[in-house]
Amino acid sequence: MVSITRLAMVAGALIVLNGCASAIPIGDLLNNPAKYNGKTVQVEGEVGEAIGGLGLGAFQVRDKTGAIPVVSQVSPPRTGSRIGVKGTFESVFTIGTKSLAVLREESRSTP
Repeated sequence: MVSITRLAMVAGALIVLNGCASAIPIGDLLNNPAKYNGKTVQVEGEVGEAIGGLGLGAFQVRDKTGAIPVVSQVSPPRTGSRIGVKGTFESVFTIGTKSLAVLREESRSTP
């Protein structure tokens, strides 16, 4: 009985820790676009410029390592708010050391 309880506690802790560690620095995405292209990633940061209309939106998320535009099927969050965004990373193109990429939002949360 005790070992089952202990096992359940360890499994729960691993699930929680996995959720906490899932945010990728935006700079890592932009510096390694081929590694993340087409993959589901999560970023956390502050909402920068935002535009929305007719239930669609686009906004920028920035952290201390960089900024990335996010396209959404719902209205954008309030500028200046802290947000976590999960979505598909898409590298549009890379020229030299500069990359243009976008995150297609699947879900958002408050970190």
